[in-house]
Amino acid sequence: MSQLSNEKVNDAGAIQGAAFGKVAVLMGGASAEREVSLMSGAGVLKALRSKGVDAHAFDPLQRDLGDLKKEGFARCFIALHGRFGEDGTVQGALELMGIPYTGSGVMASAISMDKVMTKRIWRFEGLSTPAWSQVSSAAQTRAAFAELGAPMIVKPAREGSTIGLTKVMTLDQCDAAYGLASQHDAQVLCEQFIAGDEVTCPVLGAATDPHALPLIRIVAPDGNYDYQNKYFTDTTQYLVPAGLPQGEEDAIAAMVRKAYQVLGCRGWARADVMIDARTRQPYLLEINTSPGMTGHSLVPMSARAAGISYEDLCVRLLQSAATDAGGAA
Repeated sequence: MSQLSNEKVNDAGAIQGAAFGKVAVLMGGASAEREVSLMSGAGVLKALRSKGVDAHAFDPLQRDLGDLKKEGFARCFIALHGRFGEDGTVQGALELMGIPYTGSGVMASAISMDKVMTKRIWRFEGLSTPAWSQVSSAAQTRAAFAELGAPMIVKPAREGSTIGLTKVMTLDQCDAAYGLASQHDAQVLCEQFIAGDEVTCPVLGAATDPHALPLIRIVAPDGNYDYQNKYFTDTTQYLVPAGLPQGEEDAIAAMVRKAYQVLGCRGWARADVMIDARTRQPYLLEINTSPGMTGHSLVPMSARAAGISYEDLCVRLLQSAATDAGGAA
């Protein structure tokens, strides 16, 4: 698998914290993932301060984004998740203010947050992703079930952390599944369920030269990797090394790097992949352009396996802060 060289891993550790200027760690926000974002932001804030960075917590739900410019913040580390933080909106505001920020730009963030648009681009580029149907009613959800078969995943098209997701096994579950998903988004995605190994692959770097970190294989209780099992239980197993055949790992890493590139991502992201148990074909599910940084989060776990500490990872990401308009800071 392609990993960062020791030379690249150690670059971040050599950066003097004071050189970054005044840094805002954007956390909290107004999305359904606010609670997780606050945990991510607290971890990032502590890590950056431990490296001598003049870092400050900034919650866009409680403060006006214009204060970033007024108070002289030189960079932003985006630890927001979901809408109003991962979907291009905050990125657009920072572009207008000319403040470099971590992660993908406006277009890549907006597209990646929209699972339907992401899948359309991946499919066009020849990347495998489960069959799907976008629906806007319970009746259309039932029609999608007839087409896609059981099990079928029903979820909001523009949410994360498995919020609003249902695994539908029978036709009579479709109405409730649509009702739950539509509480979070008017656009609802029905997706073919792929039974098999679940893995995730973080990526660091520019779209022109992305580097895949080690794969993590996820083994959740009863195969249910939901919100609770992601963040608040210790029963989910995270296997890194993933224990897959080397050829499979290399192929998945290459697929994820291309998935990152064709969306125009930068800085970092994490792609989720299912491997069909019968055919061993990997399928891209989604990509997260502002992944979690909590104690249960996967990017820091994968980075540690590559020899990158949590603190050095945070500094490395801050170093990559940029704007669409002006490039790197």
